[in-house]
Amino acid sequence: MTSDFIRSYLSLADGMSRKRIRGHAVLLGLVLWGFYAVTIATPGLRDRYGEMKGADFLHFYLLGNIARNHLGDILYNFPKQVELSAKLVPESSGEIYLPVYGPQFSLLFLPFAALPYGWAAALWMLTSAAIYLICCFALMDACPHLREDRVTILILALAYPGFFSLIAGGQNAALALAAFTLAFFCFRANRPMLAGVALGLLAYKPQFGLMAALVFLLTFEWKVIIGALVTIVGQLGLGAWYYGPSILNDYAHSIFGIGRKAGFLEPNVYKMHSLRAFWQLLLPWPSIALAAYAVCALAIVFLTVRCWRSKAPLPLRYAVFMLGAVLVDPHLTDYDLVVLAPAFLFIGEWILSSRPSENGSAIKLLVYVAYALPLFAPLFQFTHVQFSVIAFTGLFLLFTAYATKDMLAWGPQQLPIPDTTIPS
Repeated sequence: MTSDFIRSYLSLADGMSRKRIRGHAVLLGLVLWGFYAVTIATPGLRDRYGEMKGADFLHFYLLGNIARNHLGDILYNFPKQVELSAKLVPESSGEIYLPVYGPQFSLLFLPFAALPYGWAAALWMLTSAAIYLICCFALMDACPHLREDRVTILILALAYPGFFSLIAGGQNAALALAAFTLAFFCFRANRPMLAGVALGLLAYKPQFGLMAALVFLLTFEWKVIIGALVTIVGQLGLGAWYYGPSILNDYAHSIFGIGRKAGFLEPNVYKMHSLRAFWQLLLPWPSIALAAYAVCALAIVFLTVRCWRSKAPLPLRYAVFMLGAVLVDPHLTDYDLVVLAPAFLFIGEWILSSRPSENGSAIKLLVYVAYALPLFAPLFQFTHVQFSVIAFTGLFLLFTAYATKDMLAWGPQQLPIPDTTIPS
């Protein structure tokens, strides 16, 4: 009975043609963006559900104004920030955000602070969308088979739930995607120090760089580490130059106090898609959930290091690296999932290269559900199981196995493995 069910489940992959996948993406995009258009089609800065338009961008707008007016004394002063936010955007009353970003981050939003909030939020959303699409198309150029159908890739990119959450939330994860994308091309050009410089840009959200720090320390890739340190020190130095050296002490106090504010930073655990949130949602005992996360995270790091040291092609090692980075990230929300774009694209290229193994059907379905499941995050608060994390983990384990066992080749040559190319 079980084997029949598995065969029936895997047979679904046979019907996943490019045309059908493209149709599903078009439908998903129309639903998501149509819903968003209706939601924000209201006068004022509040949408139909009473939420601020641009949501999290309000905090970035506030930081930009702090930088514009050299108000370093309130950069990490929560009460004064709440007061200033209400003065800048009166409609934002009641919206509060903890000051946790490095001092250099506020400087990025100096140009936006010169505009009214509504225009600034719209400009930031357009900027984020441009960064995201540029990264997707740059990565696609590294994938010969995907280049044959740019329209489908564009539709999939626009309909991706992670991208929708990024824009609707006014968030900043496109910057992390840009850092990871730049790092990939630096690694491909055999410029490890420049790759480290790119990864050092993740200092604005340190949890993004957790996997990178562990992998390159454990593989003794000192050029990558030095490059990252140069960028990190440079960013902090820029903040200290602009606000004064004491700002670094204020930032340190803010970072070390994050643990006591975790509940405030993570009001909706079901919207988070990493192993920490998986165990936190599944188990009612916080200490046991944390221990389970720690054990799983160590295993993911170990496997990622093995994969990175393998002789597998860079795109597949990088796909594993990105999946691992998402899984071990202690604070990864739905909008942060845009950083999985390289993994999805590289795995898609592998599928289309006619080189999948006997697990080809399982991989197709895992990619399909991993792409779409974050959309159903509200259901996870009732199921207490984040199926998206299970899908990410499944992809991670499959490709780690291929890479570390030298079962993989990037292209149609060599091993006579059955062709599971997606039909047009």
